[in-house]
Amino acid sequence: QVQLVESGGGLAQPGGSLRLSCAASGINFSRYSMLWYRQAPGERRESVATITFTGSIKYSESVKGRFTISRDNAKNTVFLQMNSLKPEDTAVYYCNAYKVFDGGPRDYWGQGTQVTVSS
Repeated sequence: QVQLVESGGGLAQPGGSLRLSCAASGINFSRYSMLWYRQAPGERRESVATITFTGSIKYSESVKGRFTISRDNAKNTVFLQMNSLKPEDTAVYYCNAYKVFDGGPRDYWGQGTQVTVSS
C-alpha cells in the first residue's frame, strides 16, 4: 500500500518560513520524481516544485528564489523549504510521486497539509 504523508504546514507570518516534509512508503522512492503542488480556495491545483529521480529541479515562477525542494532517498522523504512567504502562498500543499512505466505513468498523492500566511 502506497502512502505519502505530508507534515510541517501551519500558520506563518509574511516573510516567515516553513519546511514541509513528505514521507513515502510502499514505492521504490529513489526511482520516482517527486513534486509539490498547491491548491488555494477556488483555484486550480498547480505544481510549484519538482525534483526528478536524477536530481533535476524545477520551480514555478511564483516560488522561484524563495522555495527549495530537496530529497533524502535514504529516508524516503522529500522536503519543501519555503522562505519569504507571502499571503498568496496560502494553500493546501500536496506531495506527488510520479513515474513513467512501460504501460504508462503512475502517480500517487498525499492528503495535503494546510499552509496559511497571514499577519
